[in-house]
This record gives sequence, structure tokens and C-alpha cells, in this order.
Amino acid sequence: MEGPAAEEAEARLDELERGRREEPRAQERPAVYGSTRDEPERHFIGWLDDVDPDELFSSGEAWGLTVVRKAQD
Repeated sequence: MEGPAAEEAEARLDELERGRREEPRAQERPAVYGSTRDEPERHFIGWLDDVDPDELFSSGEAWGLTVVRKAQD
């Protein structure tokens, strides 16, 4: 590794050697975002395990769909 990635890895190793613990990351889930007739701006539609983006798109209910990892509140 070179550059910033190497520096970050080295800093993390130094912290681990000193006994510092990383803050636990928030649990992430795949979230579906897209547009609908009621809300044409891109917005959260639902969690991937709750909605089927292919079905939403093919039915015309939603478009511009993307799946991103989002921290679960």
C-alpha cells in the first residue's frame, strides 16, 4: 500500500497496539431509494428485504431506483 491508504492503515495499527478500541459501527442494511408519482424527488422507499425494486419498476410505481447501504436507526 502507498499514500493515504498506507497512512490510515498504519494509524489504525498504532491505535490497536495502544489498546484503543474503535467505536462500533451502526448496523447497515440495503435501502431502496427512488422516485414515485407522489414524491418525484429521490427518497427512501423501503428496506430491500421489505420491497422488491424490480417489481416496483416493472409496475411503473417507482423509477430511478438505487440500492444503497444505510445505517439502521
